Amino acid sequence: MSNSKFININLKIWRQKNAKEKGKIETYKLDNVSTDSSFLEMLDQLNEQLVSERQEPVAFDHDCREGICGMCSLFINGRAHGPDTGITTCQLHMRMFKNNDTIYVEPWRSKAFPVIKDLVVDRSAFDRIQQAGGFVSVNTSGNTIDANSTPVPKHDADRAFEAAACIGCGACVATCKNGSAMLFVGAKVSQYALLPQGKVEATQRVLNMVRQMDEEGFGNCTNTGACEVECPKGISLENIARMNREYLAASLK
Repeated sequence: MSNSKFININLKIWRQKNAKEKGKIETYKLDNVSTDSSFLEMLDQLNEQLVSERQEPVAFDHDCREGICGMCSLFINGRAHGPDTGITTCQLHMRMFKNNDTIYVEPWRSKAFPVIKDLVVDRSAFDRIQQAGGFVSVNTSGNTIDANSTPVPKHDADRAFEAAACIGCGACVATCKNGSAMLFVGAKVSQYALLPQGKVEATQRVLNMVRQMDEEGFGNCTNTGACEVECPKGISLENIARMNREYLAASLK
């Protein structure tokens, strides 16, 4: 027997027509929201209501809705991904809210993540950082070595796997008072710095990725730790420390 129930909510949503125009908070009332529905399903319900009323639906990012893609980037009641820990917005359910609650929904706030429309921001800065060095070159000359033939200590493999769990959602940037991307960059640097396949390009990788991060306009890290708290994948601050060590070592070569 289902324990689901229905609630009525008041939504305060950031609406912005495009990147050049000023935005503002608009208020919407939404009734009969199932507590079993996810936050994004609730927004779907809102958009169905707006379309039926011949109003412009709310633009928001989404893709897999399984907590993997990192697209569902929303600031909900002052928290990245909403009032829960270790989840993305698509994993947030309406049972976290009460009947007649007022819910504020905003896009990420960062100079490096400009608003495109409503709740959608441009996170291509992350793509450019990744393109600057977040990869390994593979020998395809015919003398390739099977990856499984290269031994990796289990401790290093575990740390690399944990760093690779970063989905690039941008919650770390949105949460940081400085708009820093160092947790993201630290995770991407660590992912390869811990593996033998990443050693060949290690020096240029960290220098290029940090340089690109600075060019994109992200702030610096002041070790507040909010990024780790709000990261849906629990990426550790240890990755920032590792990136700093890699950067210092690369700078001295």
